[in-house]
Amino acid sequence: MALAASALLLVNCTAPLQRRIGKNPQIFNALSESHKAKVQHGEVEEGMSTEAVFLAWGKPDRAFKGTKLGKTYERWSYTGYDAVQSQSFGIGYGYGYARPHGRFERDAFYAPIIYPETTVDYVPFEAARVEFTGGKVSAWSVAK
Repeated sequence: MALAASALLLVNCTAPLQRRIGKNPQIFNALSESHKAKVQHGEVEEGMSTEAVFLAWGKPDRAFKGTKLGKTYERWSYTGYDAVQSQSFGIGYGYGYARPHGRFERDAFYAPIIYPETTVDYVPFEAARVEFTGGKVSAWSVAK
């Protein structure tokens, strides 16, 4: 039982790239040796098929089809996220204490509290793009 559980844990910890290759051995084995090496490193190059790009980079977040210079054209777009930190103020209510009229005892009161607040938002951007003409990569780019 422990062996099965550890095997399951190892499978779940495998990188997504290796999982895609493992689930699609027929696609991977049909690639040329140079494309196999690129796929194993998560890289793409001109001339690769859509299947090779899928293995290397996964399913695109968006796909577009059309024509370009009279040829069938397809573009895959992959989304990345930038963390953007911002500062603001929050308002809440809570107990405060005061020393009325200089006396030593304190009186509790319920009052608004203004406090600084840091938030992090994740802003999407196009992290990578692949263009296909005739089912083969004709151009690709990644964000720096």
